[in-house]
Amino acid sequence: MARCVRRAYLFGDDAVSGRSFDHRKAWVEDKLAFLTSVFAIDVCAYAVMSNHYHVVLKVDVEQATAWSNQEVLDRWLQVFSGNVLVNRYVTGDEQSQAEVEKVLECVEKWRERLTDISWFMRVLNESIARMANEEDDCKGRFWEGRFKSQALLDEAAVLACMAYVDLNPVRAGIAELPEDSEFTSIQQRLKEFATRKAGRPSLDKDKSDKPESSARQKPALYPFNNGAELKDGEKALPFSLKDYAELLDWTGRAMRHDKRGSIPEQAPPILERIGFSAQRWLNFVPKVEKSFCHVIGAPEAMQALAQTFGLGWFKGQAEGRALYGGAQ
Repeated sequence: MARCVRRAYLFGDDAVSGRSFDHRKAWVEDKLAFLTSVFAIDVCAYAVMSNHYHVVLKVDVEQATAWSNQEVLDRWLQVFSGNVLVNRYVTGDEQSQAEVEKVLECVEKWRERLTDISWFMRVLNESIARMANEEDDCKGRFWEGRFKSQALLDEAAVLACMAYVDLNPVRAGIAELPEDSEFTSIQQRLKEFATRKAGRPSLDKDKSDKPESSARQKPALYPFNNGAELKDGEKALPFSLKDYAELLDWTGRAMRHDKRGSIPEQAPPILERIGFSAQRWLNFVPKVEKSFCHVIGAPEAMQALAQTFGLGWFKGQAEGRALYGGAQ
């Protein structure tokens, strides 16, 4: 999660200046689309709000490992400039064995960085800040600080954070329904599903009414397996879009006390598969950001990870025991 400096509405309607910066939300989508085509990092969920954004990312080290040296160079040079040796290598200039070995050292260093969330977020946030400062003809910080990140250790943590992110506009009162939440992954998923169901070709670009943004690029989202058996090399979230959409709708209704209706007697079956009762799930989702710190997951997994880093514990283990403490 990254938040604008002083929590100013630099992505929405700014009451102080009277200006609207809504068009900047598309900048985040555009950049996510570009960066996921370069890095070995996928987007599971995202939501761009008026003064911050959330994104759930999946790192794919296996994909980066399988890239050839040339593919690593091609990807890295789409974002960053190379050095003298690399540029000579790319143009096919004659080089000594020692020079080639130096180039290969760069390749392995860049291969690792293309799986690094810190490098991914650095490029994302720096580019947005530069664009906004140029538009406003000003200098200075756009973000209040470094992005905040939390590691998700199990399926329940992934689902809870995706639900938290996709329901952000609903909980903030910006949208009544998830499918009406603009600049979110759930709206994008549902639109793409409706397009496929209608038999129309999938659209890579979303035309905007704004002349300064004639074509918006949406990020390719990490897919759900939808109950299908995955082929070799295929990767997906181990749920169906239908189950997730039903869970999201149910969670949003149950968590908003101003909505009509009540919690159903039976929670969606997906909760049973991850070992959560209905009430425990409703306690879990709102707490994923503030009750945990660096990692989110079952207390045993959090403790094991803390030990690998030589730490005694991670914040949230007590909360995790309450939330993961068996089916009710």
